[in-house]
Amino acid sequence: MSKDTSNKKYDVVVYGATGFTGQLVVEYLAKHYPSNELNWAIAGRNQQKLEQIKTQYNVDASVECVRADSDDLDSLKNMVNNTKVVLTTVGPYQLYGNELVQLCAESGTDYVDLCGEPAWMHKMIKQHQAAAEKSGARIVFSCGFDSIPFDLGVYFLQQQAKDKFGHTLERVKGRVRGMKGTFSGGTAASLKATMAAAHADAEVMKVLLNPFSLTPGFTGAQQPHGNKPLFEEEFNSWSAPFIMAAINTRNIHRSNFLLGKQYGENFVYDEMMFTGPGEKGEAMAQAVASDKSLSSDKGPKPGEGPSKEEREAGFFDVIFAGSNGDERLTVSVKGTMDPGYGSTSKMIAEAAACLVQDNVSTPGGIWTSAPAMGEKLITRLIAKAGMSFNLE
Repeated sequence: MSKDTSNKKYDVVVYGATGFTGQLVVEYLAKHYPSNELNWAIAGRNQQKLEQIKTQYNVDASVECVRADSDDLDSLKNMVNNTKVVLTTVGPYQLYGNELVQLCAESGTDYVDLCGEPAWMHKMIKQHQAAAEKSGARIVFSCGFDSIPFDLGVYFLQQQAKDKFGHTLERVKGRVRGMKGTFSGGTAASLKATMAAAHADAEVMKVLLNPFSLTPGFTGAQQPHGNKPLFEEEFNSWSAPFIMAAINTRNIHRSNFLLGKQYGENFVYDEMMFTGPGEKGEAMAQAVASDKSLSSDKGPKPGEGPSKEEREAGFFDVIFAGSNGDERLTVSVKGTMDPGYGSTSKMIAEAAACLVQDNVSTPGGIWTSAPAMGEKLITRLIAKAGMSFNLE
């Protein structure tokens, strides 16, 4: 049964449009989606600032400004009831996202965010999965650099494996081969909020440490930790812990779970970053492993970010090496622009557009990007967002 959205005023509302990442989403939509192609609006606490953003990014006059504030439930309700998809950049989500997810889940409104907070996601699944299933709301977490390139990268690899071998591969290594860019102030704030919650509550810490925290009722094979530097013969490189593995691995196991364990009951996945061979590679791997700057007070603040030039000079290049005994396959996922801001704003915008425009038949529930949008989102990211998915 498809839900009726004909009474909705907007296709997409960008909530948090005056924040750093929100502005980048607005800039992207203004450039790529004239309002006659996608009926979108912008939302935030301050009407005047929203008007300024419209002027600053040459946004079409027909794009409306909607006042919405996480402290004002009626304003959130009004926003949710008037749109098909809420695109929210207002994090940390554990501080500002609870009511919004609840309202979307209950009213049948689709939702995309940039969440990298597994303990909060675990809580939201527990609280709102049933309501989202009932209303038809597709709640899709982690639609930015965490975790779209990784989640869709593994999905793409497994589709290629099915074509080549007739089945998926049970062991996959995600390795960041190259990356230039900074993590956002929002990412740093989310990390700090998550650590504060974990120190205050042992249950939260338990959820954070469990690779299957987002797969209720299912625990798969023992997973590698990926938290110490190691030399990997097969790649002729040292590998260091990758800061986003804690969220990406959880999302990928949830995707496998939601796809009916398509990657296998004993699917094993880990994620690290290459630092190169030899002594230099080893020294760099050790330095990466001991870097705590993101969680310190020296890290970026919410609302801060790199300049346009820095964003445009950024890139990412990630490989996914799958194996099953003698069968091996490697794919790569690459993106232009700084991953934490430039690429992220494009990914979340395309995820929202995909839910509205691509006849995605996914039923209501709390999803990850691969089972929710799969091929359709990959096609879109290649066509519009400067990303590539290739067999190596």
